[in-house]
Amino acid sequence: MVSVVIIGSGNVANHLISAFAKSDTVDVIQVFARNPKTVSALISPEKIVGSYPEITEADLYIISVSDNAAATVSQSLDFHNRLVVHTSGTIALTDLDAKNRRGVCYPLQTFSKGKEVDFKRIPICLETENEADYQLLETVARSISDNVFRIDSGQRKALHVAAVFVNNFVNHLYHIGHTICSENGIPFEILQPLILETAAKIGSLTPKEAQTGPAARNDSQTINAHLSFLSDPDQKEIYKIITKSIIDNGKKL
Repeated sequence: MVSVVIIGSGNVANHLISAFAKSDTVDVIQVFARNPKTVSALISPEKIVGSYPEITEADLYIISVSDNAAATVSQSLDFHNRLVVHTSGTIALTDLDAKNRRGVCYPLQTFSKGKEVDFKRIPICLETENEADYQLLETVARSISDNVFRIDSGQRKALHVAAVFVNNFVNHLYHIGHTICSENGIPFEILQPLILETAAKIGSLTPKEAQTGPAARNDSQTINAHLSFLSDPDQKEIYKIITKSIIDNGKKL
């Protein structure tokens, strides 16, 4: 068994604790949490600590805190030459304190409290400073996921930006669609089959191949009718920007 200490108690940390609990390869021997209540339902109370000197020896330490805090937490650890990784999509491997062997274990997924996820389907992006540490980290990652990738810090930064476009921005567009429906007395669930079909297409088509709608057809009459309908200036501007991007992309060879 690979012994693991998880440092943090937020959404990602909670989901990792739950995922590792189902693994026969990894043993979470300790969780560092400032507020024990945040993880008390997931692990035995005697395995929860709240101060750095209490952190025990393990094969792997996973720092799962906010991006702004990860470097500070790594500096606060009271040991040297152990494998310490973070779970961030944005900060570099080298942001961790060099007194320990450094790595990254980034699960690419949106996590919400109370919403279960199937970790077996979640891509986990790994990076380490040496091959031996990579092999250990890969063993840990593959114990909970079938999708493990070697991704360096530069690639991970690009991947995180791409993820914001396909997840956070798309979800905001759902919000705009929901608002328009609500303001016009339309049940939002009418759009849900369309949303699911659009997402499903990406399994067999590239996004460019799957693109439909008035912008893809350069249908100026429909586009102008939509712009006339929209009264919210922010919605109108977003519509214009995305429409122009789709039209411009269609012109590219």
